[in-house]
Amino acid sequence: MTTELETGLPSIRQIQTLTRDGTEVELKLSTNDLLTGKIRWQDQYCLCIIDHYDQPTIVWRQAIVYLKPKA
Repeated sequence: MTTELETGLPSIRQIQTLTRDGTEVELKLSTNDLLTGKIRWQDQYCLCIIDHYDQPTIVWRQAIVYLKPKA
């Protein structure tokens, strides 16, 4: 198992672009919860999303059903 983020993968590059641009995203979880905010960082296991109250939430990648830019 690799311990580094595979920056060559399209999904990783897309999340990096959303993070860099400060794009607000919608994140659907396997628990059926829906999170909205901006991605602060990502690593190989998790990503951190900041909501509109400036509260960080760390989400395990395996819990994500989908992630999309907020329209």
